[in-house]
Amino acid sequence: MKVVIVGGVAGGATAAARIRRLSEQAEIVVFERSGYISYANCGLPYYIGGVIEDPEALTLQTPESFFSRFRIHMKVHHEVTAIHPDRKTVSVKNLETGEEFEESYDKLLLSPGAKPVWPNLTGMDSDKLFTLRTVEDTFRIKDFVDQKKPKSAVMVGGGFIGLEVAENLRELGMDVTIVQRPKQLMNPFDADMASFIHSEVRKHGVKLALGCSVEGFEEKDGGVDVLLKDQSPIHADMVVFAIGVTPESSLAKNAGLVLGMKGSILVNDRMETSVPDIYAVGDAVQVKHYVTGEDALIALAGPANKQGRIAADNICGGDSRYLGSQGSSVIKIFDMTAATTGINETNALKFGLDVDTVILSPMSHAGYYPNGKLMTMKVVFEKKTYRLLGAQIVGYDGVDKRIDVLATAIHAGMRATELKDLDLAYAPPYSSAKDPVNMAGFMIDNISKGLKQWHLADIAKLPRDGSVTLLDTRTAEEYSWGHIDGFQNIPVDELRERIGEIEFGKPVYVICQSGLRSYIATRILEGYGLEAYNFAGGFRFYDAVMNDRALIETAFPCGMDK
Repeated sequence: MKVVIVGGVAGGATAAARIRRLSEQAEIVVFERSGYISYANCGLPYYIGGVIEDPEALTLQTPESFFSRFRIHMKVHHEVTAIHPDRKTVSVKNLETGEEFEESYDKLLLSPGAKPVWPNLTGMDSDKLFTLRTVEDTFRIKDFVDQKKPKSAVMVGGGFIGLEVAENLRELGMDVTIVQRPKQLMNPFDADMASFIHSEVRKHGVKLALGCSVEGFEEKDGGVDVLLKDQSPIHADMVVFAIGVTPESSLAKNAGLVLGMKGSILVNDRMETSVPDIYAVGDAVQVKHYVTGEDALIALAGPANKQGRIAADNICGGDSRYLGSQGSSVIKIFDMTAATTGINETNALKFGLDVDTVILSPMSHAGYYPNGKLMTMKVVFEKKTYRLLGAQIVGYDGVDKRIDVLATAIHAGMRATELKDLDLAYAPPYSSAKDPVNMAGFMIDNISKGLKQWHLADIAKLPRDGSVTLLDTRTAEEYSWGHIDGFQNIPVDELRERIGEIEFGKPVYVICQSGLRSYIATRILEGYGLEAYNFAGGFRFYDAVMNDRALIETAFPCGMDK
């Protein structure tokens, strides 16, 4: 059996190695148009910033090491230009010599990846504009930074790559501005959770131009002006684009393979395309979202690796299936860690799901053990069924641990109420006896048994005509530092003695700093026969979100930080 693989990196290289492990007799040839067949593309921003100093550290395997261990022919600087399913060959061009030839196959695996979105705007031919996708892109940016010593940069796009590049350029001492059309960074997060990301980015001196549309570029004064709609240009020494990627599917399209959403390659759960003996994996393929079952494009290294292994199993006669992508991801943002899995509340509502959320601010480990750090968790679940749909966490320690537990729970099909039952490891330096994931489960279990919540979105709708009671249960000192207008202050520890100050027959909407004391207060109020609602997230959450919204809405016309 002869297997030809188009493209290396996560999907192609993984599949090649797996095929060899399953078959010593298979002839395996990999064509990669770049100079690198297996590299750590997730580490590229950190080489630009000098965190990773040795460029060879980015290269996981070389053609020589692959052949030495696996006897696989890795042909770099070879571009596959066409697929001929009728005669089971591919056309290949040697980019170093110009030679063109056809290569036959018994099985063909496509792992072409995705290409950065490069918009059709004026001034895009400037040599001060960059994208980051390959090792070669990284070296180009790194060489420019080392040789030209830029003092300022504009990052167009506020997703994973955008934030990582912005952080690394800022750590090099540059004046960095992130320009983003949506009014938030990191769209996998809900806007309220993104507020904490915005705060961390601003704290480290990165300017945010949210809600801004880039209209073009103009070289000026040795740098480049970023032209914005309804806004003065931003001048910088360099610009990096990271506004998303599109599937690299031209080969598949020209060969007559059926395509899916946004031109992606359509595959089944065995990673088979519409043409027999042709498989596809990685960022170029359409998948099913594990939570919603809807078609999705999820460009992450983890899914690509799994798909490469599954395709290899099936090429070798097995029957492996891809269950779908869940979108689990984590990112370092200066000192903060932000992570997500499943779907957020915004997308759940778009899909027509009837959902609720809990928001909590637990410590990363036992409160009495030194140096614990707060994290903010948002867990999304379906009402009535309590199906666990997704989670987002931002914080400083222990975020990755909790998101992985929640990702596993979603994959296992657990109900959100069952989080309380998980038996998780505990020692004071690492967690609390009631782990944050357990705490989320306790809260959702309370809701399933009748506890009532109110949310940030309800604030504008709260009656201010005296028909409800608005109660802040923090201490008088905390209340004096800031509170929501119209809320009276009765500290929770005084509530029983001052219960006469609460008018019976009216619903009571309760808030505290984190949600714990207000929860206790709602239990007290219910014990006295009152209808009480606990605010999800507490005043700390409310304050962070509202301050961020004010910064965005009162900034320059497109939301740029002053």
